Amino acid sequence: MHRSTDRILTTHVGSLIRPESVRAHLRAKQKGEGYDAAAHAKTLTEEVADVVRHQAEAGVDVVSDGEFGKGISWSQYVIERMGGFERRPFTPTGNPFTRGADRTRFAEFYKELDARDHIQVTTDSVVIGPIKYTGQAALQQDIDNFKAAMKNTKAVEGFMPVAAPASVIPDRKNEYYQNDDDLMDAIGAAMHDEYKQIVDNGFLVQLDDARAAVTYDRMVPPGTMKDYRKWVARQMAVTNQAIKGIPSEKIRYHVCWGSWPGPHTTDVPMREIIDLILSVRAGAFVLEMANPRHEHEWQIWKDIKLPKGAVLIPGVISHVSNVVEHPELICERIVRLAKLVGRENVIAGSDCGFAQQPTHQRVHPSIQWAKLEALAEGARLATKELWGRGKKAAKKPAPKKAAPKKRAVKAVKRKRAA
Repeated sequence: MHRSTDRILTTHVGSLIRPESVRAHLRAKQKGEGYDAAAHAKTLTEEVADVVRHQAEAGVDVVSDGEFGKGISWSQYVIERMGGFERRPFTPTGNPFTRGADRTRFAEFYKELDARDHIQVTTDSVVIGPIKYTGQAALQQDIDNFKAAMKNTKAVEGFMPVAAPASVIPDRKNEYYQNDDDLMDAIGAAMHDEYKQIVDNGFLVQLDDARAAVTYDRMVPPGTMKDYRKWVARQMAVTNQAIKGIPSEKIRYHVCWGSWPGPHTTDVPMREIIDLILSVRAGAFVLEMANPRHEHEWQIWKDIKLPKGAVLIPGVISHVSNVVEHPELICERIVRLAKLVGRENVIAGSDCGFAQQPTHQRVHPSIQWAKLEALAEGARLATKELWGRGKKAAKKPAPKKAAPKKRAVKAVKRKRAA
């Protein structure tokens, strides 16, 4: 994993807004109307090449494939790459994605939001047989497209985002394993195949884990913080088992509070779980730190240490606001963290992905690119401040000539008079 050894590097969380050419194929597939698999594969190859090039041109150093190859959301895509699941329609009041303390408090707001954005998940995912990873071919297609795209850019490095065990098909129902612990172990073992295949092909793997933080909103109350932390600790243990044997410097671990544009008043404070997050054996921690509900939490790094050799990738731009952050603000966010954890240990990033589902987007595509360009400019300003570049060296005043001694001056005058 590259580090910011002589300048602040830039990256993002991974998911980028899909072009209409990709969306059209996916809509046809979902409706069962005239889907052309060969045409879709060709489109993916072309569009991945374009989005990788565009990232590099915007000034992003560590790029992704945009997650263009995923046919469903960032966490639900796994159901197409894993055996053992069955989909069933929700009961009228059975959708767990419509629950949570934030949703209860701001019910009127969420009613309007759901009417506008629509809830993407409409079916239960039920485990009815042994969990097994079956997505090797689909994943290899994504890898091959990304490899081809990387050959034509000057990007520093590439990463591929995938779901962490806790976030694999959230709110799944278990009708096969003896208990949820056994199910979690089976999911972790299956996902190991995906993580390893990515790393074996030369890319960094990023484990996305919004569910780790978001579960607090669903669990407490009626549960307690102790109950929640016990649950998180269990998820971290499964994650570490799932990445066993994969070099930590090839792993990025992303935690956020969900990407929906809501109040988030019931988010768990980062300080309450940062020790558990940092227990994951990852080489980089990608954390949401730009949104107004969590930006103040940069201060926890005054007394919390990164694991030895690890990198912090803070979100310094938001993915849900159409306001493009000023480069000087981005610089400020980078510098204050770099002064706490070390400039070589910071890579500037985004809070979360710009498109969590193929047909959804948080901002307009033009704003997505403007934000990434501002990120790159902010990183350049931070580099100047942290490495002292771009500042003209102050000129040293020329040494004053010593005044001649009075005797010498008088002697010169007598000589001239003679």
